[in-house]
Amino acid sequence: MTQFKSAFKTAESPFKSNSSASNMCGFTLMNNQVGVVVAEVMSGKPNVRVTPLPSMIRVDATGRMDVVYDEVSEALGEESGYFDAAQFEENMSTHYGRMIHEDDRTIMFANPEDAAEYIGFDLTPERR
Repeated sequence: MTQFKSAFKTAESPFKSNSSASNMCGFTLMNNQVGVVVAEVMSGKPNVRVTPLPSMIRVDATGRMDVVYDEVSEALGEESGYFDAAQFEENMSTHYGRMIHEDDRTIMFANPEDAAEYIGFDLTPERR
């Protein structure tokens, strides 16, 4: 039986899985009047990248990001308190990372340990 080496190489798939930690968190917004303003506000933050797409807007961050409701209300030309968690969730279609809603903001954490520390949750398993 003869063996031969193929002259062809299979390209590495861009869709392969990668289970290593990315230190990223983010969300996807509807590409509408409110979503565009939220994206504009978030694009001014140092660790945030905004990617406009035809029907949605991706907002990705390294480590942590805060969506401060009054910043969005002001950018919308509305009074303080206009934009809130309900409006945010109405315009957000998906997210990744750990999300914590507070009265004045939504915080996204890339690492579950950081989110647990923020809310005072002990991740140490209890022995019985």
